[in-house]
Amino acid sequence: MPDDRRARPLSPASTEIVTIAGSLPPAWLTQVEAIFFEASGRSFEPGPARDEFRQRWLGRYLEAPADPVLVAIAEATVAGYVIGSLENPVEQARFSDLEYYRTHFTAHCRRFPAHLHINLAPAYRSRGLGGALIAAFAARAAAAGVAGVHVVTGKGMRNVRFYERCGFEPIASAPWNGREVVLLGKDLSLGSGNACQG
Repeated sequence: MPDDRRARPLSPASTEIVTIAGSLPPAWLTQVEAIFFEASGRSFEPGPARDEFRQRWLGRYLEAPADPVLVAIAEATVAGYVIGSLENPVEQARFSDLEYYRTHFTAHCRRFPAHLHINLAPAYRSRGLGGALIAAFAARAAAAGVAGVHVVTGKGMRNVRFYERCGFEPIASAPWNGREVVLLGKDLSLGSGNACQG
């Protein structure tokens, strides 16, 4: 029987966005990791390459007590999450492996210092949940006095349009690992809590 959850928007009553203080509960962590690896589109055998990939894009945020972790709970399961940092990555040694911050994006990170990563389980995509998670993260950053937030993604990727609907604008691009990445920024002084349009 087909899963029709993708076709209908989630009602606010059936969805809760939870801000995690401290460690994720083990059951939620397992679900977040499953969403993370599925969304990556890559398959890994257990081992150092998988561990390094997880650490780069997920682990370093989960291990930093000051980094926001927001989890969307829908229909009694983890439907998605947003993680990130409210601080400028150029000024943090833990992001030194992402050289585009210290080359092409340094000046832009001063204007848009916060950054995030968002992933949703397949059954919960295109239902308004991603926009709600982005809005919750942006509101938290604005409340902390952060001027702007950015995301970095592959140039021309489908998710660029999603971020643009959430109020992000392409700011700069850079070569990285044999492809081009783009930094999209959102000015939080223009209203942080607006969900994505369309």
